Amino acid sequence: MHELSIATAIVEQAGEIARADGSDRVSSVTVRVGELAGVVPDALHFAFEVAREGTALAGARLVVEPVTARAWCGGCAEEFTLGMPPFFWCPHCDRPSQELRSGRELEITGVEAVL
Repeated sequence: MHELSIATAIVEQAGEIARADGSDRVSSVTVRVGELAGVVPDALHFAFEVAREGTALAGARLVVEPVTARAWCGGCAEEFTLGMPPFFWCPHCDRPSQELRSGRELEITGVEAVL
């Protein structure tokens, strides 16, 4: 379960952000997770609960914002969702797309520190 190493990294980075803001506790962390990032949100929530124990995030809540996978078709200049499993053929002109616009994100977008 690689979600545990991801959760541990989130806890470490959020703790560093809170300390830089002069806080020693975090109440919530928001992360954006693309549907092609290879992360299972439920597993990430579970791993976060394990990783946060004994840290500045001990009581923190993890908020996961899902990001839909989207691609761009250069042939017809349309953006479209890929779906799951991902299908890289443009539904408008039936050509393959080679440009992924979103869906691989895995980033912290917010840390709510307790001052």
